[in-house]
Amino acid sequence: MSDSARDILPSRVEEAKRHSLLVDLFIRLVKEKPLGTVGAAIVLILFVAGIFADFLAPYGMNEIHMEDTLSPPSARYILGTDSSGRDMLSRIIYGARISMTVGIVGSGFGTLIAMIIGLTSGFIGGKFDLVVQRFVDAWMCFPGLVILLTAMSIMGPGLWQVILVLGGQYGITGSRVVRGAVIGVRGNMYVEAAVAIGCSTTRTLIRHILLNIMAPIIVLFTVYMGNVILLEASLSFLGFGIPPPTPSWGGMLSGSARQFMLMAPWIVIWPGLALGVAVYGINMFGDAVRDILDPRLRGGTGRYGVQKTKKMKEATRKSVAAPRP
Repeated sequence: MSDSARDILPSRVEEAKRHSLLVDLFIRLVKEKPLGTVGAAIVLILFVAGIFADFLAPYGMNEIHMEDTLSPPSARYILGTDSSGRDMLSRIIYGARISMTVGIVGSGFGTLIAMIIGLTSGFIGGKFDLVVQRFVDAWMCFPGLVILLTAMSIMGPGLWQVILVLGGQYGITGSRVVRGAVIGVRGNMYVEAAVAIGCSTTRTLIRHILLNIMAPIIVLFTVYMGNVILLEASLSFLGFGIPPPTPSWGGMLSGSARQFMLMAPWIVIWPGLALGVAVYGINMFGDAVRDILDPRLRGGTGRYGVQKTKKMKEATRKSVAAPRP
């Protein structure tokens, strides 16, 4: 075998292992977590709706039909229209783009901040950890909504302002989770061996600690995603989030919707239902990913334990049913 073939063979084997791992995770998700599969389908639908909103929406997000204000659901307007004559279905589809953008980018930014604070604080320890954690304690003592409203009033309403504020809020509070995971891994033998052979601090943090705490970080990201979407809707409902006429689900529940909700209830039912379904799907999918990636959090004995228990029950049943000599 030539040298080039020897070099290509390991890379193909590693690529096949990665593909088989993804396929195995998908199969386990479908077989073991039906609610997680439903949540994954909801998240996928939201992604598709957000990306292809320009093609899926029957009308523009701010296209006004003055002759059809507060029109009930019909063949022309499937979910009805609002007080300005705008199609509710189109605005909800465009609102999925806003919610998914805020959820993904905001939770990603918050997770990044939590990783930076938690990794450095948990690994360095000592006085540095003491000072950082007292700051985190002081931050967590303030009501979260008060901090968010104050920050938004200073920065002003807008999409990226909401992302920065929500990401910073959740990043500081979530650093406790990352710090606890780092402290649990820091005392392992492989970390001490990496320090003993002279690995740099950056390499030790990334290669030997960060990769071993990815399960709680992924869980943190999925949990933050649903919470960020809810808080963005709350801020937009209060007038501190994404300003109109941008179709945010929380903003669609505010303003004229509160004035005409008794006359035309569909203008608040559909945005509220979309918000609830989105958060439900994200939380179910996050719980399923947590249970699959971390064996300690699967609940009970996990997949292999369940199979072992079934085999033991089958063997016991056969031994009981067997005739005695």
